[in-house]
Amino acid sequence: MSIGNSPEDERPFEDDREDARPSIGRALQQARIAAGLTVDDVSSATRVRLPIVHAIEADDFAACGGDVYARGHIRTLAKAVHLDPAPLLAQYDADHGGRPAPTPAAPLFEAERIRPERRGPNWTAAMVAAIVAVVGFVGFTAFKGGDGDSGAKTQVAEGSKPATKSPTPTPKNDKPEDPKPEPSDSAIAAAPQDKVTVQLSAADGKSWISVKDNNGMRLFDGLLKEGETKTFQDDEKINLVLGDAGAIDLYVNGKKIEDDFRPGAVERLTYTKGDPQVG
Repeated sequence: MSIGNSPEDERPFEDDREDARPSIGRALQQARIAAGLTVDDVSSATRVRLPIVHAIEADDFAACGGDVYARGHIRTLAKAVHLDPAPLLAQYDADHGGRPAPTPAAPLFEAERIRPERRGPNWTAAMVAAIVAVVGFVGFTAFKGGDGDSGAKTQVAEGSKPATKSPTPTPKNDKPEDPKPEPSDSAIAAAPQDKVTVQLSAADGKSWISVKDNNGMRLFDGLLKEGETKTFQDDEKINLVLGDAGAIDLYVNGKKIEDDFRPGAVERLTYTKGDPQVG
């Protein structure tokens, strides 16, 4: 048989038995020639190496590397030359002891599972054990140290007491504290004479207030809650806006401003160092 690339140069095998079924290799070769393909064409189309194609067409399946690979090559080559692979595979199985039985998966799994596995040292467990040991040692040392301290305290308690001066008990005063006196005329002297001092106290409810100094800088802008008191000072002048003037007690330079502010009334006031007087 010629192994050239021309299908015309190749001749079919001679067989003295006219009624004999063609072999697998001869059937593939005849189908390839009938399709007008060379061995190189089939090898390029199927990715089956050229020597293996030649060997299969010569009915030599040893180069395939086993029955599984041989059956795969037969199927691939048959499809490439437009031949039904099923009869060829049945013929191959009949000639080579039948189709190979699939390997059961369970025994392989069991064998893999019971295979002893070599493991390296468990460093994580070793570190955890070391940490536990250190923590236990520190706790034991602290506990023993605490026992020593309690023993020393017991000896001091049982022996002579150290001479310590007992603190003089503070006499308990059951009398309620006097309410804070309102600023009076004496407080005027306490207020700085070179500044204007304004004190706002929310005595009868809450009120929004705005306070600015002589330069128009905002000192406070917000809600003065009931019971709260705020004090402001400036070298020249204090400008006030009271959102609910009736809820505010107002003191200027230490003296209460006695003015009949109505509840809910908004008042805009200005005070200087020479007041108290409404600006």
